[in-house]
Amino acid sequence: KEKIMSRYCPICETDHEKFNSFGYTPREDALCTTCGSLERHRLSWLIIKDKIKNKDITNNNLLHIAPEKIFMEKFTNLFNENYLTADLYDKNAKIKMDITNIEYPEESFDYIYCSHVLEHIQDDKKAMRELNRVLKKDGWAILLVPIMTKGPTEEDHSINTPAERMKHYGHPDHVRNYGCDYKERLEESGWKVEVIYAEDFLTPKEIELMGITKAAGEIYFCTKKR
Repeated sequence: KEKIMSRYCPICETDHEKFNSFGYTPREDALCTTCGSLERHRLSWLIIKDKIKNKDITNNNLLHIAPEKIFMEKFTNLFNENYLTADLYDKNAKIKMDITNIEYPEESFDYIYCSHVLEHIQDDKKAMRELNRVLKKDGWAILLVPIMTKGPTEEDHSINTPAERMKHYGHPDHVRNYGCDYKERLEESGWKVEVIYAEDFLTPKEIELMGITKAAGEIYFCTKKR
């Protein structure tokens, strides 16, 4: 009996019967078994591809914070030696970087991709300002966080042990639950923010095919305020 392929990953361009479940609280149909992409990665990739299509990016560079393996080959192919991976702890990254104190001059990068990092950082607004500082005037950044509450961001710096953070924030390393004011936090830090939803440019059939469920969240596409 022939298998019915009802899922497609736009990153590794493979067909699947279905995606695997994934997460502390498992989400069905989330993880691509070929490349390991999750919902937010597939949505991000479609937007990145759209933003650079028909553009000469030969001399453009990309800063990738806390690099996900699934994107490293893709970004290397696009940017070659102009692709820089950075992390505070990951030894596989090209350079060690504290994004609250980036040791690069203003306007060093054309593009920045930073996904699910800021919820780990105590002074997230300082990190937002630093990322803004090193982005070129006509560049863009995708700065993603998990939005965990419909109200304002919840943070309490007295919650400081892995067990307490797990209890309050659902992850032992998270220092806050971002809420509906995340866009405003970015804007206060010098960003102009466009919030992009899958429904803005994909049909319901495409969304289902690529497994871009509500868990993908929205994409925060950021440029510098003029």
